[in-house]
Parts: sequence; C-alpha cells; structure tokens
Amino acid sequence: MPVAIVTGASKGLGRALAGALAARGWDLVLDARGAGPLRVAEEEVAGFGVRVVALAGDVTDGAHRAALVAAARGLGGVDLLVSNASALGAEPLVPLAELPPAGLRRALEVNVVAALGLVQEALEPLRASASGAVIAVSSDAAVEAYGTWGGYGASKAALDRLMAVLGVEEPALRVWAVDPGDMATDLYAAAVPDDPDPRPEPGAVVPAFLRLLDERPASGRYTASAPAVGR
Repeated sequence: MPVAIVTGASKGLGRALAGALAARGWDLVLDARGAGPLRVAEEEVAGFGVRVVALAGDVTDGAHRAALVAAARGLGGVDLLVSNASALGAEPLVPLAELPPAGLRRALEVNVVAALGLVQEALEPLRASASGAVIAVSSDAAVEAYGTWGGYGASKAALDRLMAVLGVEEPALRVWAVDPGDMATDLYAAAVPDDPDPRPEPGAVVPAFLRLLDERPASGRYTASAPAVGR
C-alpha cells in the first residue's frame, strides 16, 4: 500500500485529506500538535482498515520531523508528503504595523522552514518511490495583497517559491503547491473571528487534491477551484 505523511491532520483540511486517502487504501502517518484531537482522527481514519501512526508534536521540532519519516519508513516508505500544518502569525490577524516580529517568525518557522525540513528528511524515501509526490498547502494570500494577511501571505509566498524550486531540482518527483481557497476551518475562524460569511467545508476541496494524485500534472502551483484543478 502507498504511504502518506499528512501534517496538521487532526482537523480541517488535513483530516479530510487523511480520510480520503485512507478510503483509497493509503497507509498514513498523521501529525498534529493536539494529542486529543489527533487520537480521534486516528481512530476515524483507521476505520477504513489501513495502518495509521499518529504522532503528536510540533513540526518545527527536527526530532519530531525525523520521527514522522521514521514511522513512514516503518510502514514501507514515503510516497506522498502533505505539508498542511500552518500558523497565522497573529490570532486574529492584524495589520503589518501591529504584527509582532515573534508572530512573523512563528509563521515562517511553521509554514516555510519546517515544511522544507520535513521535505529534506523525507527526500530519500520520496526519491525511492515510484510515484513520489509533495503537496504543500498554500493560500490565495500568497499571491493577493489582502489587508491583515501580510505575514501569513508572505510565508505562503515563500513556501510557493521553495516548492517551485524543489520541482526543478527534483524532476523525478511531483511537487505541487495547492491553494485550496476559502474553507470553514479553525484556522480561518482564528484569523477572522467576526466574519459572518459562510465558507465551504474542507471536504469540498478534497476531490481536487485527489485529481492531482490521479492525473499527476507537472510540478507547479495549482488552485482547487471547481470543477478542475488549474494554475
């Protein structure tokens, strides 16, 4: 069975993706900071009859990243790495004039540095896979200038650039930065707690991610806008 590592898998998009992969027979290594919600997600995903290893921890911790990859190797390797764990930098979001430097550093550490560190840790088994792929969850804030989204958007723009270069440097892999669009997630609620507009559930965009795995388009940046995945 193919093996995937999914970070930020205890809720939201990460949990929805993990469930969809499990339904297709993927064995999984799941990460999240909260042990309780992660345990619930593990039980839910294991219900599909696949092997699941859930490790609570912070992706900014190198030892935790190494443990995730070691767990995947124990299941047979790494065929897919989904870098979904994210940090906003401030909750709720604030203008750049008010953004604490520590908050910006946190967003960069989680969204960029840790994402690259996990890729580096997993690169050998990804190269060994016949269908090695990396999915980095991006945002429209990486390409659009939205007020208060500057720190988060800057981190996602940097993530996009890293993934673009990785795709050039590792032509045997597929490396996709994917903008899922607006979703009803805890992350968005923390970012804009007073927004009254309804947002789609994360599961609504999962088919777009699965199409990437099915169709394996060239490495690059994609959006999950229905009805087709496109740049």
